[in-house]
Amino acid sequence: MIEQQSDTMKSIPDILKSAHTVAVVGLSPKPERASLHVAQYLQQHGYRIVPVNPAYAGQHIEGELVYASLHEAADALGRAGQRIDVVDCFRKSADMLEVAREAIAVRAGCLWMQLGVVNQQAADLAAAAGLHVVMDHCMLIEHEALEAA
Repeated sequence: MIEQQSDTMKSIPDILKSAHTVAVVGLSPKPERASLHVAQYLQQHGYRIVPVNPAYAGQHIEGELVYASLHEAADALGRAGQRIDVVDCFRKSADMLEVAREAIAVRAGCLWMQLGVVNQQAADLAAAAGLHVVMDHCMLIEHEALEAA
């Protein structure tokens, strides 16, 4: 388990407590996918999920419009005076550098790479741009641990 943290980085509990809007990159409507299970859990615990997946753009998952990119999602939220607090990534580790660049461009608060998603270059890039970074952790598991504490 790797958590990028420096003196200016928030802890995982602090990120979870302060976040309201979570862009779920790679969210799938398929019931066997972890992304759907995590998104449902986050919704049930008061987070707004923003699905990002070009394969399902324009459709709805869990009642939320799916966007093709983080840029589209951030633009739509911005028009409503909202922003992306956390970019929760269900993508291959090799794809994370591009996702990190997008997260930086849309001024997200945190780049969160789910369990098994590890890309140190993406983590370093995001951290250098001022994003909080969590790598190889599950938001659901971390939230459950926080609730149990």
